[in-house]
Amino acid sequence: MPRVATNSPNARNAEKDFRESALQHLDGLYGYAMTLARNQAEAEDLVQETYLRALQAFERLRPDSNLKSWLFTILRNIRLNQVRDGVSKPPVMAMDDPSDCPRQFEDKSAKDPLFLYMNKAKQADVQKAIEALPAVYREIIVLREFEELSYDEIAQILDCPPGTVMSRLSRAREKLKEMLQDWRLATGKAANEAGEYESL
Repeated sequence: MPRVATNSPNARNAEKDFRESALQHLDGLYGYAMTLARNQAEAEDLVQETYLRALQAFERLRPDSNLKSWLFTILRNIRLNQVRDGVSKPPVMAMDDPSDCPRQFEDKSAKDPLFLYMNKAKQADVQKAIEALPAVYREIIVLREFEELSYDEIAQILDCPPGTVMSRLSRAREKLKEMLQDWRLATGKAANEAGEYESL
């Protein structure tokens, strides 16, 4: 199949359609970039570089490809290269955790009472808890729970088996629930102590 000339109307329309489709993922990409970089300026640069590289390569993207996971993969690879080359100081999580055995875990988020509680917890508390997670867990929580990517899509982005995604996500959820429970107990204790003080 002959390649369409880059200055042809068809090529210009294809680029316009790609730009519009890619921009739909802007917020998600920026949130993911913040998860990796923990710095607003670096996150903005990551997103900008991601769109630049995507525009340069979009003609090679197959029509049946998942645009969202492709963009997220580009962003993560850019970040890994930055850290490897010493361009950015904040470290990115190592993805070769020896404890990440590809075991199968049931997705219990729909019926786990603790996870249902997390959904009802104050947004600020959940955000603080996620920020306090180790980087490897923070990343996968963002990809699954906020961006709602499938296990296969996350595996593609992280370049690891789906079983590794499941095991890592299971541990991330447990850690997050423990933190929220601890904060709830601490908050309740503080409230009780405050009430006792006021009654004196």
